[in-house]
Order: sequence, then C-alpha cells, then structure tokens
Amino acid sequence: MASVNRREFLSLLAAGVGAATAGALPRPSRAAADTRPPNVVLIFTDDQGYQDVGCFGSPKIKTPHLDRMAQQGMKFTSFYSAAPVCSASRAALLTGCYPARVGITGVLFPNSNNGISDKELTVAELLKGRGYATACIGKWHLGHLEPFLPTRHGFDRYYGIPYSNDMTIDPQSARFADNCAFRDGQTAEQARTKGVKNLVPLMENEQIIEYPVDQSTLTRRYTEQAVKFIRENKDRPFFLYLPHTMPHIPLAVSEALKGKSARGLYGDVIEEIDWSVGQILQVLDEVKLDRNTLVVFTSDNGPWLSMKANGGCALPLRDGKFSTWEGGMREPCIMRWTGTIPAGRVCDEVAGTIDVLPTLAGLAGAKLPDDRVIDGRDISPLMTAKDGAVSPHEHYFYWRGGALEAVRSGKWKLHLGGQNKKAKDKDSKPLAPAGQLFDLQADIGEKTDLAARHPDVAERLAGAIRAAREEMRKNARPCGRADRPKGRK
Repeated sequence: MASVNRREFLSLLAAGVGAATAGALPRPSRAAADTRPPNVVLIFTDDQGYQDVGCFGSPKIKTPHLDRMAQQGMKFTSFYSAAPVCSASRAALLTGCYPARVGITGVLFPNSNNGISDKELTVAELLKGRGYATACIGKWHLGHLEPFLPTRHGFDRYYGIPYSNDMTIDPQSARFADNCAFRDGQTAEQARTKGVKNLVPLMENEQIIEYPVDQSTLTRRYTEQAVKFIRENKDRPFFLYLPHTMPHIPLAVSEALKGKSARGLYGDVIEEIDWSVGQILQVLDEVKLDRNTLVVFTSDNGPWLSMKANGGCALPLRDGKFSTWEGGMREPCIMRWTGTIPAGRVCDEVAGTIDVLPTLAGLAGAKLPDDRVIDGRDISPLMTAKDGAVSPHEHYFYWRGGALEAVRSGKWKLHLGGQNKKAKDKDSKPLAPAGQLFDLQADIGEKTDLAARHPDVAERLAGAIRAAREEMRKNARPCGRADRPKGRK
C-alpha cells in the first residue's frame, strides 16, 4: 500500500478498517454477550535473572503467585528480550521490532535528546485504535522529553519514573506540578540546578508530582495504581503496561517486606513483585475478568551480575546483562489466560518480546502496517498449544548496541563476537574466526563449542547473520530527536 504516516494509520484503525491479522487467536468460550477482545496486562521487570522465580528454579526466592500463574497458564523457557539493556529492550517490546530497526540500540540518559520516534507505531497505539483504555504504570525509559513520553505514544495515562532509578533528574526539562511533593530537603530550584545520582522524579502524565520519589514505595504504589486502573476500566477492553522499576539497583522494598527473604534484599524485592502479581490476579478474579484477560510476565534483560548480592541469577545460563550470551537475553516468561491458554504447560519454542505487538494486534483485530518491517510474529499458536505449533522464527537474532553478535535457529546458536566487557564473564574466550556454535538443547550453558564438528551449520548461520545485517542496513529507521529546553518552570 502507499506509505501512510502514523496519524493516518491510527485514524484508519479508529474507523474500524483494521481486520484481524492472519492466524489470530480464537476467542475463549464465554457468555455470548461478552464478545469484546481480551484485556491485556503486561508485567515487565528490570534486570531480573532467568532463575529468579520459584518455578524457574530459584532455591531461595519465594514466588507463590508467579508459581500459581504458571500452574494456571504456560511457562516459556526459550523466551527472549531483544537487547541486553533497558531502553533498547523496551523499544523492541512496544514496537515489535529489533532495537536496531527503530534506532534505539543502547541506554538513554537524562541528558539524551533522543527517544522513540513519533513515526513508530506502539502496541498501545494499535490497541487504543481498537477502543482499548491504555495505561503505562512504571519505568518508561524511551525518552523523557515531552515528545517521547508515554502519553504521546498511545497511553491514556502514565504514572512512574521516566528512566532508570540510578540516574538523576534532568535539570533542563524538569516540569513540576503545582502540588509537587518535594522530599529529602530538595526544592524546585535545586532540581533545576543539578541532578543527584539515585534521586529520580515520579511523574503523572507529563508532570513531576514527587521529587525525589521514595523508591521503597514504588512497587506498592505501582500496584495500587494498576488495581485502580483495572477496576475503573472493567467494562471496556484495557491494556495495562506495568514495567516495574525493580530489581534494577538501587534496590528498595516496602518496610513490610524488608528482611523477609532468604536471598537478602534482592530476594525481598522479587518477593514484593510477586506480591504485586498476586494483587493483579486477585482483582481480575474479583471483577470476573480472569477468563477475558491475558496476563504476561517477563523481564527486560538478564541480571546485573557485577552487583553480586544485589544482582540476580541467570543459572543455568551463561553470563547476564550487557551480553548476548543466553543469560543476557533469555528471560523468565509466564502467560495466563484462563480458558484459552492451557494450564500447566511448558513451551520451549523460541519466542520473544518482539512478538508481543503482532500477537496482541491479532487478538484485538488490528491490522499491522505494511509500509514498514515488523520483526515480531504472532505466537498465538504457541500460547494455545496448537497441535504442531512451532516457533515462527527461522532465525532469532541477538543484537547488542548496533552490532548483531549471534543468531539462534532451532537448537543451534552461533555466537560470532563482541566479547562482554562489562559483566566480566569468566567463561569468555577469544572467538575462533568462524565463531562459536552451541547446541542449546544439550548445552544450555554454552560451554562446548561445536563449530569444528558442524562447520556446515556454523556457515549456514553465519550466512543468516550476514544477510540480516545487510537487510537491517537497508530498512533501519531513525529514532526520534527533540531540542532540549534551556530550563522551564
């Protein structure tokens, strides 16, 4: 079709032109009067390791609500983020594209003048165009300047912090609400003069309502806001995106949960997130929406291993955050949709966060734009355990920064290069010219290089990487850019 801009495309959706995408998930059985598309709750944690959930093998962290969610739904054991760092991973989640596709390949900072482009179509915009109420409650990290805020990209409301909790306020762009609560001796004048590490603002929509936010209250307050949103929108379709601030450092937890976990403060933080999941599941049951709500739980990237006791665990995977080894990008993932996703199932087919947008588009009856490349695929056949369902990805690519470092195809993974310098992976070795080849079914920890034994497989996958790099060079899109204000009230 002729190229259309985002505004025109959303107008078409709102007018009801969008048709269900091919292979859309069948509607669950329910009363004939209730024919609306499913609600969606997308819970996204920060720096949580693959093993940091009870049902994924944590020996010390107790997560009864997540474990129950897995018993009532499906656990995905080969589910990937699209990047091993925050902003890039979030850009991929919301756009259905690899980070290099949308021009956000690393971490955005308070002095950044770039963010998500207004030409990108987010999952929130797609669902809003189909009549959904939309909210982002939690960490955003796709640009803190006004053109990049959630309310400019499909969310009806926003409540949360604009970037990572170890950053500072941006003195130039700080926009305080008239009733902003200042804490710890801070004032608007001080905030506009200099940022202080770990002191970050809490925003509501496009204004700061608390500075600095008390980080020990964030998980509880996000949960309260999420429960309120669900109750207020129980009679219409809704999309709730709940990207938790934790367990990114500095760790903070409610007083009631402090010192409760055998895993120390990190465990306390995860167990509070588990409590939050329990609150979400409870309110869905109370308002009788459990059979019409898809709940997804996953993380943005692997654990920050150099934080030691304050970081997570990705075992039995190799390495963690910042790397394209499995521990950096393979995430715990659980999905529940009572009556539609079969209970107690485990799916080991390759899927990832880039698949969220096309899958939800299918569920909502929204048409994907065909004037751009969307890397994700509809994984509803996997979610429903359809007979013969396999991964829709012949190749799944591992990007770090602007570099394509690895590819997975079925059980095989080829890692071509770019040694991890930040997480200090003790297993890293100089890469052979042909790269390292691993059989992830037999060797999930990526310990045995099989490139010499299977040179044909290594070359085939190297060819896929070369082709993908060339395709990305031709079809990548720029991120958004905005002028930084010189200061404001």
